Amino acid sequence: MTPFQSSDVEAVFSGYPEPVRSSMLALRELVFEAAQTDGVGEIEETLKWGEPSYLTHRPKSGSTVRIDWKPDRPEQCSIFFHCQTSLIANCSELYPDLFEFEGNRRMSFAAAHPPPAEAIRHCLALALTYHRRKKSAAAPA
Repeated sequence: MTPFQSSDVEAVFSGYPEPVRSSMLALRELVFEAAQTDGVGEIEETLKWGEPSYLTHRPKSGSTVRIDWKPDRPEQCSIFFHCQTSLIANCSELYPDLFEFEGNRRMSFAAAHPPPAEAIRHCLALALTYHRRKKSAAAPA
């Protein structure tokens, strides 16, 4: 397991009920695995709005990713993307039957099961490289 960068983040994970904690810890590891994608660089783990959040630090290659479980949706673990990106649209096009999508911000999976690793890792890599890809697409040929 990747060591926590913040005791506050670790406390949030410790507060999740089982088996949600196992799914959320697996999801957290997928964030760090996706961070190994070429060009992502350093990841900062922090809390935003009380939720574990992952930001590309050096270089600022991607969009912030938040992950959480909410008692009002006990059957789901969720990944949140910045609402002004195309990330939810891209992921819902790639994996329409694998996740539940809500608006342009939330992507969820069943908390009682291990997360679908390959698809989540792919969606996380898209988020963590979002700005880099957007910038390279806008560059003149």
